[in-house]
Amino acid sequence: MIVRKLSDVLGTQREVVTPNWTSRRLLLEDDKMGFSLHDTVIRAGTETEMEYKHHLEAVYCIEGEGEVVTLSDGKSHPIRAGTVYALNQHDRHLLRARTAMRMVCVFNPPCTGKEVHGADGAYPPSGKAA
Repeated sequence: MIVRKLSDVLGTQREVVTPNWTSRRLLLEDDKMGFSLHDTVIRAGTETEMEYKHHLEAVYCIEGEGEVVTLSDGKSHPIRAGTVYALNQHDRHLLRARTAMRMVCVFNPPCTGKEVHGADGAYPPSGKAA
């Protein structure tokens, strides 16, 4: 059994900080769960373009407000606490945070823990293909 608290992750290599977001990675590839689990804070007023070419991601908003825009069709989806969105087509998207947002993110295949978005908005491949 794995028991880990958010406080166990803060200030360690499992906490990845960028100008737009901070990802606290609670479960990673080396935990051997088949997915990774992240507690992510998106900074208010930021806009982040992403496309997970090598991962599937589900995102559950537990705090804050913003929107996710699918770039293939320009469709905007409001995001607030209690909303989940799943990037089941490796969708290229834009996440805009009106307020600070706190998200619970699940990745398949699991992240290793060192990922940050590349120039193409994607994380590099890890584990088995999604």
